[in-house]
Order: sequence, then C-alpha cells, then structure tokens
Amino acid sequence: MTTSTARVLALLEILQGGGLRTVPDLAARLGVDERTVRRYVGHLLELGVPVDSVRGRYGGYRLAPGYRMPPLMLTDEEALAVLLGLLAGRRAGLVTTSAAAGESATAKLLRVLPAALRRRLDALLDTADFTARPRAATSVAPETGVLLELAEAALHRRPVAIGYTDRKGQVSDRTVLPYGLVAHAGRWYPTGADPVDGEVRTFRLDRITTMDVRPGSFAVPAEFDPAATVLDSLARTPWTHDVSLRIRGEVPHIRRHLPAEIATLSTPAGAVDDDWVRVRIRAERLEWIPPVLAALDRPFVIERPAALRDLVRALARRLDEHATDDSV
Repeated sequence: MTTSTARVLALLEILQGGGLRTVPDLAARLGVDERTVRRYVGHLLELGVPVDSVRGRYGGYRLAPGYRMPPLMLTDEEALAVLLGLLAGRRAGLVTTSAAAGESATAKLLRVLPAALRRRLDALLDTADFTARPRAATSVAPETGVLLELAEAALHRRPVAIGYTDRKGQVSDRTVLPYGLVAHAGRWYPTGADPVDGEVRTFRLDRITTMDVRPGSFAVPAEFDPAATVLDSLARTPWTHDVSLRIRGEVPHIRRHLPAEIATLSTPAGAVDDDWVRVRIRAERLEWIPPVLAALDRPFVIERPAALRDLVRALARRLDEHATDDSV
C-alpha cells in the first residue's frame, strides 16, 4: 500500500467519525496541504464513497447522511490470511507502531466482517497458541512513516539522505541509493549503495534518525538480492570474536544449525558432500557455539580462537559426567 493510498483511507476513517470537517483541519490531521486533501476527496468519489462538499466560510467535507461502509467482502481464507498476517507481524517484532495499533487493526477487521465469519475468527484468536515465544519489539521501534517513505523511495528509485547512528553510537549523515528493505529476526534492514563509491551497505532501520528523499534516480543491479545481501552483511559484522572452523559434512546439514546470518561457509572447488567445509563466525560471545557443534554431530577442527577449544572440552566433560552419573 502506498503512502497516498494509506492517507486516502485515513481520510475516510476521519469522515466516518461524523460531522463536518474543514479542509484546514483535514490537512493538519493527514499531514498534507489543502490541495492534496481535495485530491483525496476526489479519489473517494471515484470509489463510490458519497462525500458531500459544503461551501462557505464554515464549509468542508462530510459523508452523505445515512452512508455506512459495507461489510468487508473477504472469503474465509482471505480473512484468515489477513488476520494471521497481523498476528505474525506482532509476534515477529516487525510492527513499527505500538501494540495497541495492531490490536486496533485486528478489532476493525473483525468489526466489518460478516457475523458468521467474525465468530469463527474470534474462536481462533481465543484458542490459538504458538510453539515459539513472541519476539519483543525493538527497544526503539522505527517510525511507520520512515519505513513507508523508505519503501516508496526504493520502489521509485529515489536517493535518500539519512542521519544514522551506528552500533558504536557514532552519528553520521549519509546519502543512500535504497535497493530494498529486508525484515529479519524482528528488525527491518534497508540495504543499498553509497552513490560516491558504489559500495553496498546495510543499515538498521531503527537507527535512522532522519530521512529526506532527494531528487534523482538510479538503477538496481539486475542480480542484486536484498535478503542475501543483508544476511551476508550480518554474518560479516566485526564482533568481538573471529571464529574459524572446519567441519566435515554436507552444507545443507551445517546450514540447518548455522544459518547464513550467523556464519559464512566456503568449500573448495569440486568438493563432494563429505568434504571439509570452512566456517567463519563473528560473535560477541562464544558460549553458545559448543552446544551447536555437539548438535551437528560431525567431525570438526577449531582453528581459532583457543578459548573455544577450552569451552568445547568443558562441555564434553559435563556431558560425560551426566552420562555416567548413577546417583539419580
């Protein structure tokens, strides 16, 4: 949904509140100029929504008396898809507004559905459970407006100027050619090129403090994959520990335990399934790695750091003690 479409729907929501609304009031509430308000009213008229125009000093717009929005005509599967999309977004921590906004959207969806379908979806909400715990939203959620404006800039190939705070707290002003947006692990990541040196960079959306769309245009490389770029960037982040391993096993099996955002894998040319795979991991802490290596259940060699070898030996001793303990 584009920003303009969202604002047309917001205008309809305001008018449904009843009463006469002046053009200056609507412009202020929508964050647009008065000419744009009149254009949005024209869109509603084209959609068959009866908006009355009242002229004069105290004139403005209102919905025609007696008008009510018809029930939302969705099939059972379509309504379920929308509702589960709302729930998934909230549980994944990707909602860029308050939790109340998601609850309000769910309530509005249910309110305009036919009664029989509404009862069935209510039953789902009351009885559904999830095996995965909900992911908490980011401590500083990105503003919805920033997310939508950046998406629109990426769609129309417009450069953006951003204020950005990096992971070390350093603030900088940058110009970016936004190639795409990627949702991963409860966060949004814009990725794109620096127009000066052409280097592709990845940013965290919640660290963007200001944003301004600039004139101009650009082309996205034909083979560019935003999701793969973000995962590779996260795996290469310079954390405290640079871990180098060799694991003997199949790449798909290793990937199930060490996904792309955690580790980079490389294999020699002509390698077969049981050859050694080189694994690089950058991590703030090492304690989580030995249990993963144990779960892999494949031969491995730790090249660095030495501290990881000590942690693996300590885990092996604990497992051996547990396995031979007859006191319980």
